[in-house]
Amino acid sequence: MGTLSGRRIVVTRRPGQASSLLDRLVELGASIVEVPAIEITPPQDPGLLDAALLELDRYDWIVLTSPNAVTALISRLTVLGLFPRLTDRRRQLASVGPATTAGLRSSFPEDRVALEPKTDFRAAGLVAAFADVRLSGRRVLVPAPTAAREDLAVGLRALGAVVDVIAAYSTIEPPGLETAVARCLDQGFDLALFASPSAVEAFAHWAGERARGLPAAVIGPTTEAAARVAGFDVRAVAAPSTLEALVETAERVLTTPLP
Repeated sequence: MGTLSGRRIVVTRRPGQASSLLDRLVELGASIVEVPAIEITPPQDPGLLDAALLELDRYDWIVLTSPNAVTALISRLTVLGLFPRLTDRRRQLASVGPATTAGLRSSFPEDRVALEPKTDFRAAGLVAAFADVRLSGRRVLVPAPTAAREDLAVGLRALGAVVDVIAAYSTIEPPGLETAVARCLDQGFDLALFASPSAVEAFAHWAGERARGLPAAVIGPTTEAAARVAGFDVRAVAAPSTLEALVETAERVLTTPLP
C-alpha cells in the first residue's frame, strides 16, 4: 500500500505536461482528480515572433522560461520552414530549469544550454545566474506568454542587456473549467497541486469564496503568493521548483500529522 493510498489529490497541470507527475502520484497510491486549469495556444498574432526567428542573428542570447516556450519556438520554426536550431557560435541559450532544458533536448537535439540556475528555477534565479556573464549591450530574446511578468526582463536590463520580450504563446482557460472545479469541490479532496500563478488564478476564479482555506501545495514563491492572495491554505512550497519536488512535498504534507 502506497504512502498516499486513499488520498485524493487535485492536479491542475495540462494532461501533456502532467504525465510524470500523475505516474508518480499513482505509484504512491493517490487517487487523482484532474482539473487542467490552463490551456496553451499560439499568440493571436505570431508576426513579431516570426520576425525574431527570421532574424535570430540579431541576438546573443535566447532565454527560455518554460517548456511552453520551447514548444512555441519549434512550432513556429516548422511553420516558417526554418532549420530547428537556436544556437550558433555566438548565440547561446539560457534555461530557467530542468523541465525546460529537457524540453529543449527533445525538440532541439543539436542545441545545448549554456546557462541554467543551480537551484532557484524561476526568474530571480535565472537573473542571478547571469550575474557573472557579460551582458552589457548584449541582445537577449525572451519568448514569453502574452501576459508575461516583468521580473526577468527588468533583471536582465539591470545587468545591461537589451531585452526583447516577444509573445510566443497565450495562456487561456480551457473549456469546461467551471464544471470541473465545481465537481472537484463537491466531491472533496485532500490537497490541490499548483505549478503556476495562472493555474491558481483560473481555479480560484471559479471556486469563488469556496477557495478560502482549500489545502494546496505549490511550486515556487510566485505561485505561493498567488495562492495566498486567492485564500488557499498553502501547506508547503516545493523546493527546488520541479515536479519531482512537488510530488515529494505532497507526500510529506499528507503523511505528516498536523500539530
